[in-house]
Amino acid sequence: MAVCARLCGVGPSRGCRRRQQRRGPAETAAADSEPDTDPEEERIEASAGVGGGLCAGPSPPPPRCSLLELPPELLVEIFASLPGTDLPSLAQVCTKFRRILHTDTIWRRRCREEYGVCENLRKLEITGVSCRDVYAKLLHRYRHILGLWQPDIGPYGGLLNVVVDGLFIIGWMYLPPHDPHVDDPMRFKPLFRIHLMERKAATVECMYGHKGPHHGHIQIVKKDEFSTKCNQTDHHRMSGGRQEFRTWLREEWGRTLEDIFHEHMQELILMKFIYTSQYDNCLTYRRIYLPPSRPDDLIKPGLFKGTYGSHGLEIVMLSFHGRRARGTKITGDPNIPAGQQTVEIDLRHRIQLPDLENQRNFNELSRIVLEVRERVRQEQQEGGHEAGEGRGRQGPRESQPSPAQPRAEAPSKGPDGTPGEDGGEPGDAVAAAEQPAQCGQGQPFVLPVGVSSRNEDYPRTCRMCFYGTGLIAGHGFTSPERTPGVFILFDEDRFGFVWLELKSFSLYSRVQATFRNADAPSPQAFDEMLKNIQSLTS
Repeated sequence: MAVCARLCGVGPSRGCRRRQQRRGPAETAAADSEPDTDPEEERIEASAGVGGGLCAGPSPPPPRCSLLELPPELLVEIFASLPGTDLPSLAQVCTKFRRILHTDTIWRRRCREEYGVCENLRKLEITGVSCRDVYAKLLHRYRHILGLWQPDIGPYGGLLNVVVDGLFIIGWMYLPPHDPHVDDPMRFKPLFRIHLMERKAATVECMYGHKGPHHGHIQIVKKDEFSTKCNQTDHHRMSGGRQEFRTWLREEWGRTLEDIFHEHMQELILMKFIYTSQYDNCLTYRRIYLPPSRPDDLIKPGLFKGTYGSHGLEIVMLSFHGRRARGTKITGDPNIPAGQQTVEIDLRHRIQLPDLENQRNFNELSRIVLEVRERVRQEQQEGGHEAGEGRGRQGPRESQPSPAQPRAEAPSKGPDGTPGEDGGEPGDAVAAAEQPAQCGQGQPFVLPVGVSSRNEDYPRTCRMCFYGTGLIAGHGFTSPERTPGVFILFDEDRFGFVWLELKSFSLYSRVQATFRNADAPSPQAFDEMLKNIQSLTS
């Protein structure tokens, strides 16, 4: 604290010096080690009567306390506890406050408490950069880009997490694990970073490619949107386009071209490589939030990795809206793009699976699901659904087309989710889960014969099942329609969906990563975000 006092030039008052004359030699020597005060501080303390024993007679009434009368070390503690955004206003109050606010202890604490910078910031002294510079020119300036974002890469989308990492701000692109290992952890790679190399301004560097960091640019369009631009795109290229494709294929899919025998899958992979390569890390990002959680949700909402046939693994956000749950694609494909709702679960309609032997019979499962679909259709016609849609937490309103009739085959379609009407009390899902007819924990589960699955290592027990619908469409999101299916809850971190029309099974596993600055400010803000990202690809 002596350093803080020297910065301000304040110390003991004249009253304190008079007390020194009455002290013994040891007390006087200890007092002489304290820093001197400046004339302004002496005048403030003298005029306020600070330093008892200055005059004989009755003591005057205690004066009103002023911040200017507090010792500088106490002011440092007070200022360090205030939000950094309030400190510039304090600097305009007086010269004393302005000098104290140059104390790096204050800004070191603000960097730690507001942005989680836990590194020893003292090493900044070597480069001549102060904690105040880090706060003002790096952390505070780019605070609006911290959190989760979805890049505008056509139908493919993506998941970007911008974090404070030591003395850097880094944009990490999160990628699903290689198909079909849905339970593996997420992969991630840096797309850009921002840091302070000198006191003038922060430096933005593009991290795309294999030639190291190079010059980039970030423009904050508005609070919920920003864009990146690479100024040296030649750093993204490798010698020979074929080698560049093979490197991308190994990183994106964990395979070589020779490992992929399915011709349709080869076409999809090549299409994605050509489409995504043209952006050269010059992208626009839009903010996304994690879904709000309620105590009566079926399971904790959040991000999941799911299997989507030849498209590989994709990232889906599970959220709850009254008596319905929705899975929204964060990453997508040419059939069903990012932003669309891949599955919708009707939590009012439970499905009781047959015994294990009959579960293997696809026709038996189809009969059960279509009976529930007919019941849902009758309820909609009777107006029961519309009467209840004003209650509970509401999601974005969408049109409710009649469920499509099952067809024999849909060769050009791909699975995805679809929006539906909202309504119902939030507790209905839990109430349904407590019914005796549920699929209890540990009930055996097996896929019907003829239903394909990318991952044969799916759970063999389930908790409960619900009626749901999924969205399928042709290439380019043509002729989208909803088709019936079964939502299977395995445990807190895994669920599945059987697409009846496609005779296909998708397995979803929770993303276990922790994301800061990603919570929605309100349920309404989250619903508005869902509508916005869906409208971009509708």
